[in-house]
Amino acid sequence: MKIVKSLILVLALSLTANMAAQSEKDKKVMADAVKAKEALLEAQSGLQKFFDNSAGYVIFPNVGKGGFIIGGASGNGVVYEGNQVVGMAGLKKLNVGLQAGGQAIIEVIFFETHVDLNRFKEGKFQFAAETSAVALKSGIAFNAKYKEGVAVFALPKAGLMADASVGGQKFSYKPIIM
Repeated sequence: MKIVKSLILVLALSLTANMAAQSEKDKKVMADAVKAKEALLEAQSGLQKFFDNSAGYVIFPNVGKGGFIIGGASGNGVVYEGNQVVGMAGLKKLNVGLQAGGQAIIEVIFFETHVDLNRFKEGKFQFAAETSAVALKSGIAFNAKYKEGVAVFALPKAGLMADASVGGQKFSYKPIIM
């Protein structure tokens, strides 16, 4: 009986430690997302209308992209519905083609309707191969529009890469219970 109780205690403690570690990682990504939103608005105040009027959005504060012929991208983000955090997101991309370099970007995806946001949350969302993000350095956020229920913006943080595509990105979603 003592062995069973000991095993249950060890299992409970290890699960608690794993949940705390995950929660610390999520807290860091959330803090980075707040800073990323500030940087996005500083770079292009026209984004405020998207933050105010979208059904929801995902901010990926640190997307790393890199490649030479074969490339990839990955990042973790925060999902907002209204302006409330509802979950965490993951981004992955693998592609083959003409590309070279490495880059760190902030990426934000706005969802025009709750149907569009729910598609993302249900795992039924993926960009078409030809999709590109609006680069905020170009200053055209004021005139940007939703396409098929989404609008995507990217703000380069560091590096140089000849690739603005977001096509082929795959996403994961994990709800947060607050």
